[in-house]
Amino acid sequence: MKLKHIPLLLLVLICCPACQNKKASATKEIPSEATYTNPLLAVGAEPWAVFHEGKYYYTQGAENKIILWETNDITDLEHAVRKEVWIPKEISNSYHLWGPEIHRIDGKWYVYFAADDGNMDNHHIYVIENSSPNPLEGEFVMKGRIKTDKDDNWAIHASTFEHQGQRYLIWCGWPKRRIETETQCIYIARMENPWTLSSDRVMIAEPEYEWERQWISPDGSKTAYPIHVNESPQFFESKNKDKVLIYYCASGSWTPYYCIGLLTADAGSDLTNAASWKKQDTPVFEQQPEDSVLVPLLSLHRMKRNGTCFIMPEKSPTMHREQQTPVVPVCKK
Repeated sequence: MKLKHIPLLLLVLICCPACQNKKASATKEIPSEATYTNPLLAVGAEPWAVFHEGKYYYTQGAENKIILWETNDITDLEHAVRKEVWIPKEISNSYHLWGPEIHRIDGKWYVYFAADDGNMDNHHIYVIENSSPNPLEGEFVMKGRIKTDKDDNWAIHASTFEHQGQRYLIWCGWPKRRIETETQCIYIARMENPWTLSSDRVMIAEPEYEWERQWISPDGSKTAYPIHVNESPQFFESKNKDKVLIYYCASGSWTPYYCIGLLTADAGSDLTNAASWKKQDTPVFEQQPEDSVLVPLLSLHRMKRNGTCFIMPEKSPTMHREQQTPVVPVCKK
């Protein structure tokens, strides 16, 4: 399925909890300037982009390296400047480089990614740094592995944000090493600097509802053992900034049941207190066969430019890992 000429407000439900579960009663004529032709890339998993000083810097999963794209037009990635900026030097982080995110923090560039030594059970979060004004120039250096807990549990999908003067890391991790069943949960911790945590991890979400625990596809295909998933957390704020929102993905990405869930906390609450967070008991985005929306979103990313908030989802044209990257404008202040 190709998402072509997507209306400006098609996915506004993702960013507006008050609008959820409401269906449009009529189709309106959409101005041409409010549409984009998708997908942006025919192949691309785990997309991420930032807008800085007139340029978009885009990255996606590449298994054994970190690649950055630079462009004036996020809808023309096919013709963007492209550069390999990091090739692992140590065996411990040379394989399965998942979910890279590039962030501009205190005048430097940081890329967060998960990697392992060839055994995916050993996935951990790593950070590289570049002090150049342009991340395609200068050199990225390894700042190290982020130790997420004393038992060195599996960890992927790291994202960082600042709220009320404090920087936080959110990620997906295991409560303990899996044996027969795998459970992926969402964690948060305060940060001392962009590569070091300053508090213990706190679990703020675990797969508890049936829509978060699906791991068998309708055709019977499944993983070798049950895997229950909360992953890919992303930070948002409510329009009036009184709520902190974390959207996340739930259920197996190899199934059509993969969907988006929502956590909320009061902006003034202690974000490292699990009691501060409330989980919505239904997905905010899921398959809708009656509308021919049959494929799952595989990740969710937001970027802002000039007051416009964009969602850059990863979608699969089938129920297999054949990813494409569309971009959708979803809200405007």
